[in-house]
Amino acid sequence: MDMNAYLSMFIDESNDHLQSLNENLLRLESEPEELSIVQNIFRSAHTLKGMSATMGFEDLAALTHEMENVLDLVRNSKLKMDSFIFDTLFKGLDALEAMVQDIVGGGTGKADVTSIVVSLQIILKSDYSASSAAAAPTVAANAAGASSSSASGAMLLDEFQSSILLQSIESGHSVYHIQIAIRDNCLLKAVRAYMVFDLLERNGEVIKSDPPAQDIEQEKFDFSFTVFTISQLGQEDLQTQLLNISEIETAIVTLLDAESLAVLSQSNAAAAVEVVEAAPVTPAAPVVKEEAAVKTQAPAAQPAAGAPANVARTIRVDIERLDTLMNLFSELLIDRVRLEQLSSEIKRNDLTETVEHMTRVSSDLQSIVLKLRMVPVDSVFNRFPRMIRDLAKSLDKKIDLVITGADTELDRTVIDEIGDPLVHLLRNSVDHGIETVEERIAAGKPETGTINLRAFHSGNHVFIEVEEDGRGIHHERVLKTAIKNGVVTEEQAKLLSPDEINMLIFAAGFSTADKISDISGRGVGLDVVRSKITSLGGNVTIDSAFGRGTKFSVQLPLTLSIISAMLIKLGSEKYAIPLSSIVETGIIRKENILHVHGNKMIEFRNSIIPLVSLSKVLDSPDFDENQEEETEIVVVRKGEKWAAVMVDEFIGQSEIVLKSLGKYLTNIEAISGATILGDGYVALIIDPNALIK
Repeated sequence: MDMNAYLSMFIDESNDHLQSLNENLLRLESEPEELSIVQNIFRSAHTLKGMSATMGFEDLAALTHEMENVLDLVRNSKLKMDSFIFDTLFKGLDALEAMVQDIVGGGTGKADVTSIVVSLQIILKSDYSASSAAAAPTVAANAAGASSSSASGAMLLDEFQSSILLQSIESGHSVYHIQIAIRDNCLLKAVRAYMVFDLLERNGEVIKSDPPAQDIEQEKFDFSFTVFTISQLGQEDLQTQLLNISEIETAIVTLLDAESLAVLSQSNAAAAVEVVEAAPVTPAAPVVKEEAAVKTQAPAAQPAAGAPANVARTIRVDIERLDTLMNLFSELLIDRVRLEQLSSEIKRNDLTETVEHMTRVSSDLQSIVLKLRMVPVDSVFNRFPRMIRDLAKSLDKKIDLVITGADTELDRTVIDEIGDPLVHLLRNSVDHGIETVEERIAAGKPETGTINLRAFHSGNHVFIEVEEDGRGIHHERVLKTAIKNGVVTEEQAKLLSPDEINMLIFAAGFSTADKISDISGRGVGLDVVRSKITSLGGNVTIDSAFGRGTKFSVQLPLTLSIISAMLIKLGSEKYAIPLSSIVETGIIRKENILHVHGNKMIEFRNSIIPLVSLSKVLDSPDFDENQEEETEIVVVRKGEKWAAVMVDEFIGQSEIVLKSLGKYLTNIEAISGATILGDGYVALIIDPNALIK
């Protein structure tokens, strides 16, 4: 079997399963008793393991197998989830994602995941339910079947030993867990063990061995033993030197981290509880401190426990083929509109009927072609709940991420590019925006901060907003930093409006962070956001109130080739307004126009909205609304904001092909592109969002 032929399919399906694992683990973290979620997680892990083994990616399959073993205990109610198990499984998912990305880049998918495997095995081999804070009754109830730590295969540490090892890790030293196996035919196993200890003590310090060193010296052990040690040697070097000792069969050297040590200490404390006869007691449910919660509006219905997951019947198509299909259909649409015009001029019944039938068929085809390229932004948004959860935990903050409009669709080319800018904005909101719990309480706010991630359509654009209820932008601090970094001069700073001050944080190299961190504060990020969004034909704005929060609003083009539009005239010129931005059309008389602070306004649906002169905005050469007693208007919207636009004449609704004006005409105000009409003339396409301030 040619594995290369299936590699692309493996990568796509692996990414799908990894995303499902992430989403379901987050759900399980907020509903730890819901076993139906565990079933879904186990099913995805099992499928991923089988796929990896079939493709020959053994490291992927092995790690997934260890995670599957833990999940199997959970789904059979033999193990209760806690923060350490969640963190270990999330670490495993991160490692799996890194392996898959390595495969995408042409690598082998291999990785050193021994520390994660050890953590998973500790969970499996220890009586892990005893490590929770409320576990004493469990230990007593299960004491009859419990064995010593040595017999169970888990070597446990006391508080003093854990403290030494933890301090060593924090000081940058290497701490190892070593499993030594001596050949069965060895006659002097105590001597071989002595040589192991001698090597370890010459290069560091042995903290604990199992069995104890005295028993090993007296050969009171089988042909294997385990050791915790602090060493100056690297992991591979240490393993090589151990294997060079005569009659050593295997030497498994595992680099430990702080979390592995923490769980060993917890397990030891639980195992040390004095066992007494007692009536069975139902343990209290452990209290889980939730660092970051994730909420979505209108969640999809979840399958019942044991119910088979709905499998979508899909086929994966190269995006370039869809581009070609879209371009061909765009040309077909131009010819269709031309035929419709010719048919109306010639007025032959048979021609008219044929053209009308072709119009209906091509309209259905158009709908299908458009939908092929459209992807819900959920495919980008679904990676953020996990990211916010991890960031909140690392910064010791409490954050709710509220996602709305995840079903809003964008063109695939935009979807592929928008992920990184949104990551920057969200990380900035977590680090700079949301305060610590103490700061929020002192400011009279709820201790849990909220980040709203929204998406919605407006015209032939999609808006994505990232809004938080945190600190807001401190204008004086921003100006001070901007002047210091040479972004603006002191004279220029005095003339800036609040909105212009906000936009200074997008300057290259700008950062108000007190210290550099892995999350933000390196002087890069927001300038990258603006340049990326600009390259996509969009823009980003900021609305902030100090002490109340900040909202980033990203405007993106749909980049569709075909849209529905209302054709209008301004004198001798024709324009198109996207139908999705239009609320309604009407006529306004000159005497009904209001003047508020020098601005023209009209009353519309019990509200006062601005009146925009399109001829002035576009500098129309042969039409002026001021000369008319009454004027047609088009009421357009941008999110929750409305405006009325004065036009000369309505031509009618039409399907138009959106053509870019090219990179040399990107700064034309209120114009988002052009189209070729049925009569062969070119009409510019109005951007209603640019008309609403």
